[in-house]
Amino acid sequence: MENIEQYIEALIFVSEQSIRTEEIMYCLQEAFSHDFTEEQISTHIKNIGDKYRDKKFAIGLVKVNNGYQFLTKKDYHSIVSLLQGQRAKKKLSQAALETLAIIAYKQPVTKPDVEQIRGVNCDYSIQKLLEKELIDIVGKSDSIGKPILYGTSSLFMDYFGINSITELPQLKEFTNDASSIGEQVE
Repeated sequence: MENIEQYIEALIFVSEQSIRTEEIMYCLQEAFSHDFTEEQISTHIKNIGDKYRDKKFAIGLVKVNNGYQFLTKKDYHSIVSLLQGQRAKKKLSQAALETLAIIAYKQPVTKPDVEQIRGVNCDYSIQKLLEKELIDIVGKSDSIGKPILYGTSSLFMDYFGINSITELPQLKEFTNDASSIGEQVE
């Protein structure tokens, strides 16, 4: 099993979403009938990451959503964005983006709560976000009628390159002091 890193590299490469250490261990143990420790796998992953830090590679190994994924290095984002822009057929509407932002920051949240914040019906937006697997049904509320609770999915984490919701920008980062009225009193 001298080429175990190539097997791990292949698993990371073919994963549509970030792949966790546990998933890699499971696949290797099933394929080779050999027990691997998390420490062994982590060492191999570190070696793969070191390999892809070399400037000759346009991609790098990144830890995302508590798993690993190959992503394009920042130097190549502009050319990749041209291709993605050309291929973008499934863009989110402004309404869907607003709905997604509310769900991300208020989760778990019900559809009536989202509609109260947005001031409009959100049936279509929520349906599209569910279809694109950016949100999940995470349970039911204890309030009257037991409405469904929505939260962001692991694909949302992968898409935005974060490991947890706490990494989302804080709302205060979006406020503009120049648009405030009156004097600030401390």
